[in-house]
Amino acid sequence: MAGPSEPLLLSHHIDSDDSNVDHKTRPEALTFDNIVEQSLSDFGFWQLFQVFLVGLSYFFDAQQVFITVYTDAYPTWHCVNHTICDHSTSDICKLPRSAWEWDGGSTDKTVISDFGLECSSSLLRGMPTSAFYIGGVVGGFALALVPDGFLGRKKLIFLSTFATSVTAISVIFSTNVWIYTALKFVNGFSKSQTFSYAMVLISERLSTKWRPRATMIPFTLFVLGFMSLSGIAYLAQHSSWRFLYLYTAVPALIYCIFLHLFALESPRWLHIQGNDEEAIKVLKSMSSRDNKPYLESLVSHQLPLEQESVEEQPRYSIKDFFFQKWAFRRIVVVMIIMFGLGMSYYGVPLAARDIDVNLYLSETLNAVVELPSFVITPILLERFNRRSSVLVNTLLGGASGVFCFVSSVLGKSGLAFAFELATFFCARIGFNLMAVYMVEMFPTCVRNSALMMFRQALVVGGACCPLIASIGRDLPSVSFAVFGVAMSGFGLFVLILPETKGSSLCDTMEEQENRDQTIKTSHC
Repeated sequence: MAGPSEPLLLSHHIDSDDSNVDHKTRPEALTFDNIVEQSLSDFGFWQLFQVFLVGLSYFFDAQQVFITVYTDAYPTWHCVNHTICDHSTSDICKLPRSAWEWDGGSTDKTVISDFGLECSSSLLRGMPTSAFYIGGVVGGFALALVPDGFLGRKKLIFLSTFATSVTAISVIFSTNVWIYTALKFVNGFSKSQTFSYAMVLISERLSTKWRPRATMIPFTLFVLGFMSLSGIAYLAQHSSWRFLYLYTAVPALIYCIFLHLFALESPRWLHIQGNDEEAIKVLKSMSSRDNKPYLESLVSHQLPLEQESVEEQPRYSIKDFFFQKWAFRRIVVVMIIMFGLGMSYYGVPLAARDIDVNLYLSETLNAVVELPSFVITPILLERFNRRSSVLVNTLLGGASGVFCFVSSVLGKSGLAFAFELATFFCARIGFNLMAVYMVEMFPTCVRNSALMMFRQALVVGGACCPLIASIGRDLPSVSFAVFGVAMSGFGLFVLILPETKGSSLCDTMEEQENRDQTIKTSHC
């Protein structure tokens, strides 16, 4: 069987009277990339179904990412003994416990009231959320050591989503902040690569033509998950914070069953594993009716696979980035950019609690403003090059963060909130752009590992946010300036990256390097 960088079918002369095959699509030497591009050239119902099915993992991923905005929030309180207590001027930490109580009378409304953290340091209050992100970092590096061909794309996304759901349920058994922090770390570890696994599986089952638009579907589902969390939290606002974990994790477990039964494996991954027969079957099940004769013709004119010799294909993992200078430089630059975007994307919703607006309204609006980004991102990807789009977007987002800080200092809460939304919106667009850009910059053999590192940098940026946002309670909205400067400053590194607009996906490191050299030479 041909290797992944070689033509899959060499000099297969299909009869000239074969009316089912378009002669323009039958080059003398046909690569697997040609087959994928041709068979998936029409975005039909089954492709949409597969993108939606795998993309639903983003829906539940978003709920776990942002759930601490509600479960770890500082609850409201009121005075009981008005002779010594005045809500507008009294410091809760200097009052006897009998002089005040939490609104609603519940002591387990949030983690802070349940574990008595109202007078604890910002570091301790933000520790569980930071542990979640640190767990994501540790899990990402640990899983990145696994060879890229291990298990397959479908099994990895299933296991990741299942483990995240189980660990989220385990969180409800916490009895103190230390156990809660430890379980949040495990939860973060479990979901560390949900994004990467799902994005790779979706991208490798799309043609170049449809990739910019179709990859926005899972991102849209992520936002809908964020929005649904706001609704669930509002309905459960008088219940214990533990129920919020239960309401989000149980549906995710049910989803895992459908994912296991109906999701298809990546044809590109099957190809580099030497299983072209199964890869063609996947393509046939996803292709439109007009393209099925094309695939039937390939099968009917190909030699039986069992008669061909299968060569051992090398296994790639994260260590391969250190042996290729171009790959190492590229992954480092991408991680720097994503670190800045991660600080803004995860940090701004946390810091929004310090602006004088309703928490449920502010988080819902943060989710709503993401929706237009999925219309704008494909337009940017199709009309402009990758580098310019990322650069302009990060500069605008950084400026919005600084203006948010200035508006807050001047006491203009409404204007500050508007700039907060703009900062979050730009962070979301930057994330979308970089996700598609990243897929195009690395070949199939290491794409999973590359997206793991992409996600790692994003999560490391997120891990810094709870502490920065907590400090913002003492220095109003200074966190927005920090997030904005980080987004703009690190965004400048995109100028080092190559342009990939219009490029098809490569399968091997050698193929990627050769294509990049060809593009560089042609530009010179």
